[in-house]
Amino acid sequence: MDGVDKGMQPFRGEPLALHVLRRLTPQAGAMLLSANRNADAYAKLAAPFGARVIADTLADYPGPLAGIAAALRIAQTGFLLTAPCDAPFVDEHLGARLAQALDEARADIAYAVTVEAAGERIAHPVFALMRTSLADDLDASLASGERKVRAWYARHKAVQVPFHDDRAFYNINDLRQLADLERR
Repeated sequence: MDGVDKGMQPFRGEPLALHVLRRLTPQAGAMLLSANRNADAYAKLAAPFGARVIADTLADYPGPLAGIAAALRIAQTGFLLTAPCDAPFVDEHLGARLAQALDEARADIAYAVTVEAAGERIAHPVFALMRTSLADDLDASLASGERKVRAWYARHKAVQVPFHDDRAFYNINDLRQLADLERR
């Protein structure tokens, strides 16, 4: 994103993160918003949703696992539902579908995959539901240098949950993609 704050980039006249908050709030009991910069702007964005802004506890912002680790420590429920700030079309039933699969499989983590026409599964590991009891293990993994979400998931009983609307998991990785999406 050329160094700009992804979550604060406008899409349809509002920050990307606001679109995600709107879709996830009805699916969660309490909201945490992980932001390592522009905390005041995120706090204003989060306030109407009763969401709390948190930051990574590790230096150098080592990726999504650091934000997940911070949220696992702060969450006051047995589960944490995660989604990236740059996915404005998050599935409105993400939490329920992941919870059902996690429960049925007696898993520790459930995450979204989309199924392509040819049957190929595309993983979307940051769209996940996980047990907060995994906090210590994630902290240890991060301390050992692990930075890949799926590598950490592989250490646990994780279940893939198929979704058929790949638009719900579209995340915006650069300003050109954002502009293209805005034009559509």
